[in-house]
Amino acid sequence: MASTLTGKEYSIIRTLEGKLTKDTTTIPVLGPQDVLVRVTHSGVCYTDYELFKHNYPLALGHEGVGVIEAVGSAVTTLNPGERVGGGFHRDSCGHCRQCLTGHDIHCLERTVYGFGDFSNGTFGAYYVGKEGFVHRIPDGMSSEHAAPLQCAGATVYSALVETVKPRDRVGIVGIGGLGHLAIQFAAKMGAEVVVFSTSKDKEGEALGFGASEFVLLAEPEKVGAPVDVLVIAGSKYPDWNKMLNTKILARNGTIVPLAAPTQGPLSLPADRLFWDSYHVHSILVASKAQHDEMLDFAARHSVQPATQLYKFEGAETIETVFKNFESNKVRYRAVLSFE
Repeated sequence: MASTLTGKEYSIIRTLEGKLTKDTTTIPVLGPQDVLVRVTHSGVCYTDYELFKHNYPLALGHEGVGVIEAVGSAVTTLNPGERVGGGFHRDSCGHCRQCLTGHDIHCLERTVYGFGDFSNGTFGAYYVGKEGFVHRIPDGMSSEHAAPLQCAGATVYSALVETVKPRDRVGIVGIGGLGHLAIQFAAKMGAEVVVFSTSKDKEGEALGFGASEFVLLAEPEKVGAPVDVLVIAGSKYPDWNKMLNTKILARNGTIVPLAAPTQGPLSLPADRLFWDSYHVHSILVASKAQHDEMLDFAARHSVQPATQLYKFEGAETIETVFKNFESNKVRYRAVLSFE
């Protein structure tokens, strides 16, 4: 379906020969289920940085929020003028067992950021998504705060909603871009949250986000009681020989490794898994339905990312954010403004 914007050129930011490069693309003729979004804000995720470091030649950005400009001929649930977000999980087949049971993120024909749709990113003026894979932003939620929820929030929420019961004790390792959201979501789900951190300086923040207990990662044995679920939200895995102890993680407990798998194998002591019936639950990001649930939950329970806002002025803005990632200066989610 052609819109008045079809064929319009706009800029994207792409990785090319190890550098962030401004590139140009055009707004396509919209397919029946396509949704054209004018991007107003985009989160900058550590995944963007990792893809850049590994020289993936794709259009960067996957935590976009903006306003619908046009929709395809078969779109029935979204309308021009509405505010939506998305960008990581982009499509699935719609007819396999996984899709039909609400687990579309596990579809073998899925399209996700970094593995297809290489000229469509949210570090640009427009983003073309599929109906069902762009999500209506609740009224009252700012676009700045909605942007990081499109990946970080969706990842954390899915992991917790699939593993945590009310009144569980949930351990969160790391207070960063994922961890500070995990604390909030888990606490608002009715869990008792224990934060494990390498820095005593983070205690005040952890308690402010909703934790009820703070333990230094070097001294995990000082935890008040075992946790039922242990979420690894930091950039490095902990010392598993210390953490997989029934005084720290309860027998039949669950390990949720959210940390990006860039540091080598997840090497867990097999004897502890066997004798203490530990489970490992991994998650990439939320399904379509979970994503919508997450946004509604965040709006109703005032789950809000801590953000640093950057006025987008081209590739140099992304370079600044990436340098701040390297020096650990982002607290806790970077967001670009295109307005």
